[in-house]
Amino acid sequence: MGRFSTLRALCLTIVICGAATRGHAQDTTFRQGVQLWLRYAPGTRPGIVVLPIAGELGDSVRAMLQRDLDYGDRVTIIPTDIPTAAAAAASNGPAINYPLFAKLGAAGIVQVTWASAAIARVAVHNVAQQKIERTQDFPLGGDPKVADGIADWRMSIHAVADELESWITGVRGIAATRIVYSSSGRIWQVDSDGAMTIPLTPATMAMSPAWHPRGSFVAYSAMGGTGNWQVLLRETGGASRVLNTTPGGQNITPVFSPDGNTLVYSHARELGNDLYAVNPFAPEAVRKVTVGRGSDNMSPTFSPDGRQLAFTSNRTGRPEVYISDADGTNAEPLTLGQYSDQSYNSNPDWSPDGRAIAYQSQIAGRFQVISMGLRDRSPRRLTSDGINEDPSWAPDSRHLVFTSSRTGVQQLFVMDAESGRTRQLTHSGAKVRTGDWSSHIKR
Repeated sequence: MGRFSTLRALCLTIVICGAATRGHAQDTTFRQGVQLWLRYAPGTRPGIVVLPIAGELGDSVRAMLQRDLDYGDRVTIIPTDIPTAAAAAASNGPAINYPLFAKLGAAGIVQVTWASAAIARVAVHNVAQQKIERTQDFPLGGDPKVADGIADWRMSIHAVADELESWITGVRGIAATRIVYSSSGRIWQVDSDGAMTIPLTPATMAMSPAWHPRGSFVAYSAMGGTGNWQVLLRETGGASRVLNTTPGGQNITPVFSPDGNTLVYSHARELGNDLYAVNPFAPEAVRKVTVGRGSDNMSPTFSPDGRQLAFTSNRTGRPEVYISDADGTNAEPLTLGQYSDQSYNSNPDWSPDGRAIAYQSQIAGRFQVISMGLRDRSPRRLTSDGINEDPSWAPDSRHLVFTSSRTGVQQLFVMDAESGRTRQLTHSGAKVRTGDWSSHIKR
């Protein structure tokens, strides 16, 4: 049984067999142009050195900045375990041996000093021009020495890395983001680098989490006391509450609109599923979006401008990805068997730049992640190792998180869609499903 029909069976029979994901709206901020004008050939990754950082937390901060910049896949981190690097870290810009770093292939140097205990002074050096190009002070939140302060402190460092990537490449990084997912009947949260895994809900058979576009709420589906699946809303750091959704049946796969004022979900009846919309923050009536006439319609995802929806529907007999106006009108198939030997395409996610939709497609009996460019409707296969499902775009529209069985147990992996570089995000002993990537937590 395919995952599309399996999910409906899950909801109607209350048997845990699998879960379909949902799409989501994300931050669409994009900074054009290379602000520092470092000299490197277009299409290549400039070499960057992060100098050693003094102080008790210096090694940790440096390691995080190096890792975040590396995970962005737009620069190459150059190791500097040489005597001159340590000396350069304690010196002012004019004393740095620029010719040496040029020979090492560095286009830029990141230098961090402390303006105070809670303020990092960050400078970026232009190696070719042998000068400091930009300096800025970054107040750091939280406290790494207190359990309740570690998460905020780490997110502050991630935000510094994102700003550095913007300075160097013109594109904001994705380090200051988080991913939510379902595992062992709970919703979990993890930082983009795989650290700080925490549960957000009790073990209540919860699934299909979706971020609010401002990262302030998470919507998800969970088993209610009546035996039906309900949509719940959890405020960041707060409690969960049940939303006013369609009564009776099952309510699953929620997703927020880009402005955060509408939540679309799938309501299951005896004969089919349809998409419904509701304002999650006001006592307004629920609106029906699709007219499935007995077909199954679920896993919605908004276009970045909020004017369209992509979703999964089996109205032609097999699950395919459809695109419609946000009110459900003018629906047309996007996939219709493309790149799939069994005409089984589902679980779409619209990229934040609006240029592509990622989805899962059954190929030789296994699901693989596909990205389809919306300009030419050309599908591109991104995965091949194991079973790969439930793609979700990062805010940069370049990276995706998805579920994969390649290690034997379903876990979340992150892929750079341009280079194919992949890293494992979660390392749980239990199965992990339906990851959803947030917008930037620190702006």
